[in-house]
Amino acid sequence: MDQDNRDDRIPTGQYARLHIKEIPSAVATKLCVFAKTVPIISCGLLQQESKMSVLHFSIKKHDTYDAPIKAKEELVFLIGFRQFVARPIFSTDNSNSDKHKMERFLHAGRFSMASVYAPICFPPLPLIVLKHGEGGAVPTVAAVGSLRSIDPDRIILKKIILTGYPQRVSKLKASVRYMFHKPEDVRWFKPVEMWTKCGRRGRIKEPVGTNGAMKCVFNGVLQQHDTVCMSLYKRAYAKWPEHRFPIIDA
Repeated sequence: MDQDNRDDRIPTGQYARLHIKEIPSAVATKLCVFAKTVPIISCGLLQQESKMSVLHFSIKKHDTYDAPIKAKEELVFLIGFRQFVARPIFSTDNSNSDKHKMERFLHAGRFSMASVYAPICFPPLPLIVLKHGEGGAVPTVAAVGSLRSIDPDRIILKKIILTGYPQRVSKLKASVRYMFHKPEDVRWFKPVEMWTKCGRRGRIKEPVGTNGAMKCVFNGVLQQHDTVCMSLYKRAYAKWPEHRFPIIDA
């Protein structure tokens, strides 16, 4: 009210015309169609809010949604006035560790962390996750939650189990094959501990031959029908979406 005489101010209650550059013609045409039936919101962004980063959301599967939600599945995220397409990966929400185990599905009844590539936002923002129905059906609410943090250095690990089978067993020693196919791989994974489905623990002693067989030592007598396993972990990343805005496919 004190700056009504300035040229760069608009008094309350008056109409203004906005000119936005570099918008694809297809998107502009659809916006004009939507503007006849629904209001279009225009909001200003800070300089860093137009950049992409890794956002972590604390989400929970909605009680009315029964279909499974797989990791890296295409979903629509609604955060405040923003709406974009993302392909999240899910992980455990463990505040006592700096490494988190990846989950292949979003489990019902508890909160999980969903990590996505998205424009930078500031927590805490409420989140609604929509999933498109088959055959152009109306999107349904799949999950709800809130923005937890913006951290591209958060480590999410995916567990992989290699299996092998004992070929010859002699008390605590055994010759294991089919876990590796090269002696170089056996030497590389020699420091990793092994375990069996019957509860034995062991380690690699040395490679045998050129086909990936190896001699192993265990803390107990190994059964011939037992399976030798090795747990490995690799870092998992969110999937980059093929398109960011659902209005393009509307």
